[in-house]
Amino acid sequence: MRNQILEDLKTAMKNQDKERLSVIRMVKGAIQMSELNKKHELSDEEVTDVITKEIKSRKDSINEFKKGNREDLIEKTQAEIDILNEYLPQQLTEEELNKIIDDVFDEIKPESTKDMGKIMKAITPKVKGKADMSLVSKIVKEKLN
Repeated sequence: MRNQILEDLKTAMKNQDKERLSVIRMVKGAIQMSELNKKHELSDEEVTDVITKEIKSRKDSINEFKKGNREDLIEKTQAEIDILNEYLPQQLTEEELNKIIDDVFDEIKPESTKDMGKIMKAITPKVKGKADMSLVSKIVKEKLN
């Protein structure tokens, strides 16, 4: 995945696609910073985690921009999220996500909201990078109540 990002960086430079170039450079910088902190080259899964964090950061920014009525910044940030999403694995549909959650519920048989941690621990490896974890958490909470 790291090589794909570097290739896309070169392509964006050649095509003079400033927006894509900016986003890819930012991701490359975030990956390099993470590699410095961890003192090793990141695996594809770790790169996916970095990209997911960048997307989450932008979604938080969009919420703030909505409060300030900044449509221009909302559109720009959404475009960045769209570019970043290209590097994530195919996202699960809500139907697929519900099936995975139901399977885990059948496996664990939770009795109260106290079992939320056990459930999330079992679900996370199955959906990591393929679904928004805040959505997963919301669905699990609804099913527990």
